[in-house]
Amino acid sequence: MEAFDYRKATQCLNYFALKAGKSIDKLRVLKLIYFADRYHLRKYDRFITNDIYFAMGLGPVASSTKDIAEGSEFLDETESQYANEYLRTGTQHELISNKLVDTDVFSESDIEALDFAWNKFGHLSSSDLVELTHKYPEWNRNKQALLLNPRIEMKIEDFLDDPAIEDVEKCFELTSEDRKELLEQLEEMRCIEYLWR
Repeated sequence: MEAFDYRKATQCLNYFALKAGKSIDKLRVLKLIYFADRYHLRKYDRFITNDIYFAMGLGPVASSTKDIAEGSEFLDETESQYANEYLRTGTQHELISNKLVDTDVFSESDIEALDFAWNKFGHLSSSDLVELTHKYPEWNRNKQALLLNPRIEMKIEDFLDDPAIEDVEKCFELTSEDRKELLEQLEEMRCIEYLWR
């Protein structure tokens, strides 16, 4: 898997802040990015930002994107300066856009996935989005373990499974053949990563 792309992560946060009218609740924006990533992985075989996802009490979280949203001390100077150019914190839970989205960092498929997430889920509140994310298999598989550990790294292949509840949005329909092919590609990427270490 490619390295985390802090520019794309910053611009994803900025994209949704502007869609929401310039400011957005941090929890809400992180859930919208999750839905965009789920769609993009299922359709195009990669997350938008190449982030690592963790299951947490309030649902799936893109770890490094969360650090950017929170202005975390884990950011290096370059990441922090870039993020501060586009985003600032309002109240404790609010993220505010400073300037227009730099769409040059995105591919057409990235924008398609962001638009999908906004059009499907952008009207939902933070609490509704949290409740909805708990219906997806990639979070559900870690539900019991979360009783003992506050965060658990999620398996990327779990994002390819459909929700058990029929009327829950799949975020791009996969045939069994599509799923098999994507799993093979993910395994191939793991092997390549291992060889390059």
